[in-house]
Amino acid sequence: MILAIIVPMNQSCTNLDEEVFAELTQESFPKSPEQIIALVGAAYTSLYNFGSHNSFVSANTIAGDEMMIPQRGSDWFDGGQWLRMHRHEYNANEESFNNGWNTLYGGIANCNRIIATLEDLVSSGQTDASVAAAFVGELKALRALFYYWLLDMYGNVPVVTGFADAPANPSTMDRADVYAFVRDELIAASADLPQENSSATYGRMNYYAAQALLAKLYLNAEVYSGTSAWTECIAACDNIINSGAGFALEADYFTNFNENNGSSLETIFAIPFDADKAKGFNWPQMTLHYQSQKTFNMAEQPWNGYCSLQEFYNSYDNADLRKGEYGNAAVRGNFIAGPQFAANGDRLEDTQDDGDPNGLPIDFTPEINEHSPNCYRQAGVRVGKFEYVNGNTRDMSNDFPILRYGDILLTKAEAIYRNGGSASEALMLVNMVRQRAGVPDFTDLNDDNLLAERGRELFYENWRRGDLIRFGKYNDEWDFKPVDPSDHVNIFPIPSNQINANPNLTQNAGY
Repeated sequence: MILAIIVPMNQSCTNLDEEVFAELTQESFPKSPEQIIALVGAAYTSLYNFGSHNSFVSANTIAGDEMMIPQRGSDWFDGGQWLRMHRHEYNANEESFNNGWNTLYGGIANCNRIIATLEDLVSSGQTDASVAAAFVGELKALRALFYYWLLDMYGNVPVVTGFADAPANPSTMDRADVYAFVRDELIAASADLPQENSSATYGRMNYYAAQALLAKLYLNAEVYSGTSAWTECIAACDNIINSGAGFALEADYFTNFNENNGSSLETIFAIPFDADKAKGFNWPQMTLHYQSQKTFNMAEQPWNGYCSLQEFYNSYDNADLRKGEYGNAAVRGNFIAGPQFAANGDRLEDTQDDGDPNGLPIDFTPEINEHSPNCYRQAGVRVGKFEYVNGNTRDMSNDFPILRYGDILLTKAEAIYRNGGSASEALMLVNMVRQRAGVPDFTDLNDDNLLAERGRELFYENWRRGDLIRFGKYNDEWDFKPVDPSDHVNIFPIPSNQINANPNLTQNAGY
């Protein structure tokens, strides 16, 4: 039911974006709230790149310690981009950096354009200012999300809020100023956004989504601006936790990631993907072995790329319900590990002998023999966090939770811990998450166990790289990656294509 409300909005908005904006007249301006909702939906379309390969999520994920894309013979070399990304040897010419930049600024341009349209509606007297205010607040909060990702990845970026009067070549803004802009936008937008958690606000930036994003921003305030904001982070978390809006931990962790996960009590803001009407979530293609097509009776053969690192996989206790069971496909887990079978029970065998001494029967091993050039085709446990249903196409219908209640509990716990607050309250919040996972309570908190718990809970939710940076671990050694000689890699380079197109951009130090 929720998807039926959201997806038509996105579809109609794609058409509005491509056809109607060029022909807008005073007579054709949307006037009713329903028409404005359809107009606003166009701003969300850039989010559908979130679940696909070779954009900003790929860069974030492979640059952390939770996943990698090894070179498997002739497969996945891709000019060396993913090897460099994993080893922190990336440069300004990487495709994923430029794709991510274009995706995020495309989303910002859509927001700016629709905000300008709404302002014209108000100024011409065709829409009441009080009606438009909530929609403008929603668009500004969504725009802040796009800027948040730019701030996190590229640091020093241009901030553009106009449309018709937008500069052709905007100048770079210092990272601390971008942080302040995103903070102020979210605070201001929150005053106009509905404090509603319902099907009508699902997949949209409402008050609680803005507060959750603000909490995440404050969590990294010291990284972004040089000044911590732990008290503000706690307050933003409390605006959700104490809201009475119905947010709660699901009893089953995987309820959040099922194909039909639109009613999860944890979801604060999600991208409502749909295999037919809102495509772009391609995760099974990206991680599963070619022969896994027979396991799930998939419409297309997977690509055999992304896998987890052995050290990260082993950070889960075997009793952790989030991990799954090695060789037991009947038990859901964040990982698919061990011997693999077709849907009819036959053991899967590879069609190509790549020299693996374990032979052709496919066994997703935690051990990865090498990063390149001849990583075994079956090496590395694969991602099973999101439900893969029988007959999957390349596009999944699982919604992707960008902001989730479990994360807010861990975020508040960390802010309390770092601010010298109540150790018992921080422990209680972390242990709520651990109890659901079926593992013993922590008796105390320290940097190592708090970072590890965030990793286990939030695996493949696009937060790991930022967590590693905040905890001072991003430059450490891990599987197939040496210690970084410089921390300039903590911010990605401004893409060369953008530098070449805009002389007012300044490249980040070290690149």
